[in-house]
Amino acid sequence: MTRSGKRKTIYDLSALSGCSPSTVSAVLNGSWRKRRISEKTATLVLKLADSQQYTANRQARGLRRSRSGLVGLLLPLYDNRYFSSLAQTFEAMVRARGECPIVASASRDPRAERETAESLIAYSVDELFICGATDPDGVHEICEKAGLRHVNIDLPGTRAPSIISDNYDGACRLTEAVIRHCAATEPLRPEELYIFGGRDDHASRERIRGFRAVKRTLLGADPDVCIQPTGYSANNTRLAFEAFFAREGRLPRAIIINSTINLEGFLRFMAGFPDAAFKDLVVGCYDYDPFASFLPFPVIMIRQDVEAMLARAFEIIADPAAAAQIHLVAPELVPPRTALAGPLDALKDIPSPPAGRPTGAGVAHPA
Repeated sequence: MTRSGKRKTIYDLSALSGCSPSTVSAVLNGSWRKRRISEKTATLVLKLADSQQYTANRQARGLRRSRSGLVGLLLPLYDNRYFSSLAQTFEAMVRARGECPIVASASRDPRAERETAESLIAYSVDELFICGATDPDGVHEICEKAGLRHVNIDLPGTRAPSIISDNYDGACRLTEAVIRHCAATEPLRPEELYIFGGRDDHASRERIRGFRAVKRTLLGADPDVCIQPTGYSANNTRLAFEAFFAREGRLPRAIIINSTINLEGFLRFMAGFPDAAFKDLVVGCYDYDPFASFLPFPVIMIRQDVEAMLARAFEIIADPAAAAQIHLVAPELVPPRTALAGPLDALKDIPSPPAGRPTGAGVAHPA
C-alpha cells in the first residue's frame, strides 16, 4: 500500500510487472492458462499482487460477470449451537468457492424475513439460503420476483426446494432410546414420558408425530397430556416445568425436550433444586450441545447433520430445474456420556418401533 492509503489497481500492477492490464486481469481471475499466458508471467503478477496487498473491486467484477460473488443466509436467530454451527459451516463453504458470505437474522418475524430478503437482494446477492423461516413461501415470492435462486433449509416451504433434517425419523430413534434406557431399570409407563417444547411448525409436528408413534408401539398408549408445547422459548419452558412440578410434586420419569432453547429453560428450572431431585430422570434432547452430556442424569441427543444439509443445498441451488421437493437428511443419535448407555442393546423383549418410517438421507418428496 502507498503511504496515502490508495488501493492498488490492475493498472498499477500492469506498470510494475510490464504486462498489459488485460494480462494482469487474466492472471488474477484465473483464466491465464486459457489465454496461453506463461506460468512465469502469472507467478510474477501474483507475487506483485501479494506484495502490493492488491484486493479486487468486487462491485466492478460483479458488473463484468453479472455476479456479485455474494451469497446470503437468512437465519431465524443466532442463539443456539445449531444455528451458529450452521452459519459457520455456511461461511466456510461459501469462502471455499471463492465467494463472500452474508448472514442475517430475522428473529422469527415473517415481516422481518421479507424485508431482510429484500435488503439482501438490494446488495445483489447471487443466491439466498433461507433457514428456519416462519414464512418461507413469503420469502420465496420476494426472491421469485427478483429472479434470485434460493432454497429452504431446516423448515420447508411449498414453492422452492427444501433441505431439512429428518425430524420424524430422528424423533422415533430418540424416543425409542429414552424408553429403552429407562426400561433397563424398570419398565416405563405411557404417562411417565413427556415431550416439552416446540411450536406449530413442520419440525415440531414431525418430532411429536415420531414421539407418539413410538410410544404407541413400545408402551401401548399415548396420553394427550404428555404433549407440552411451549414455543421456542427458554422462559416459557421454565414456567411449564414449574407448573408441572407444582401440580404433580415431581417431574416425569422421562422427558423429551424439543431443542436446546427449550433445554435452557429446563436448566433454569433445575437451578432451584438439588441434584437429588433429578436422580432417576432420563432426558432426550432434539438438538445437540456437548455440555448437556455433563448434567447429573443421562441425556440422549439428536445431532443434526449440518454439513450434509448444506452440501445438498449447494447442489440443489446450482440446478435451475430443481423441483419444489423436500429432501431429508438423516440426523445422528448421540448416546449419553454415562456408562448407563449399554443396556439399550440388551433389551430384546421390547418390540421394534414403527416399520416403514423414512430412512433419511436422499429421501425426497413433493413439498
